[in-house]
Amino acid sequence: MSLPVRVAAHAKINLFLRILAREADGYHNIETLFCLISLADELVVEAAAPGVLEIDTAGPDVGPAEKNLAVRAARMVLEATGNRIGARIGLTKRIPIQSGLGGGSSDAAAALTAVNQLAGNAIPHHELVQFGARLGSDVPFFLSHSALALAWGHGERLMRLAPLPEAPALLLVPAMGVSTVEAYRWIAASRRPGDRRGAVAMDADALNSWGSIGRMAGNDFESVVFGQLPALRTAFEALASTHPLVCRMTGSGSSLFAVYRNAGDREDARMRLGRKHGTSIPVETLATSP
Repeated sequence: MSLPVRVAAHAKINLFLRILAREADGYHNIETLFCLISLADELVVEAAAPGVLEIDTAGPDVGPAEKNLAVRAARMVLEATGNRIGARIGLTKRIPIQSGLGGGSSDAAAALTAVNQLAGNAIPHHELVQFGARLGSDVPFFLSHSALALAWGHGERLMRLAPLPEAPALLLVPAMGVSTVEAYRWIAASRRPGDRRGAVAMDADALNSWGSIGRMAGNDFESVVFGQLPALRTAFEALASTHPLVCRMTGSGSSLFAVYRNAGDREDARMRLGRKHGTSIPVETLATSP
């Protein structure tokens, strides 16, 4: 029997996120800049008898196993390799759920990688990326071996970029979560038919420093989510008042993030915020993909 495979499933933040036109199938195109951070779930996956697929989760309740993205990812690999083996997944959750940090998608990418390794890497990496795109729009980024990537389409089309310098950051995680489905409904309701984003031109220099990222950062979800959840707007304003280089909501929320010049500034911000607006989690942005 092969040894268990242990994988860290890192969270992401969206340094900017623009919601573009809505397609006929109801899905929106996006344009976003993904960045990996140090906060991570952990998967330990071991081979089992054919037909066995189990998951044991420690941490927040993530719902029924059959809907878990890590289980669905594992099943895709097992079926594609002829169900020669089964898999037992131990998942330790540290990334908050419904937070815009991509925890479920990162778990799925880790499961694809780990189960494929147990199956002798029978599936080429480019095919794993296609599996990932079927599971969720963020999954291809977590399979991209990149700490920073520009994504468009549904998030499945990626351009890997030179990483930004590692920097201290602070996550502010409110008590309330945000459903991505609901957030897109709020976006659709807020726009008139035919609304389109204006022209934009970017070059590599606009994406190579925290200062330039701070000048262009934005998230189209913020206006509608803050409108629905005024307490989240208040939390964002409190975080922005701590003088970070960049401050935004990530994904469709509800987590907020701020990037600082140094760890001292981050700690000052953490002390100033206290627990009034949610849980503060100190993290680092990553310059390499683990």
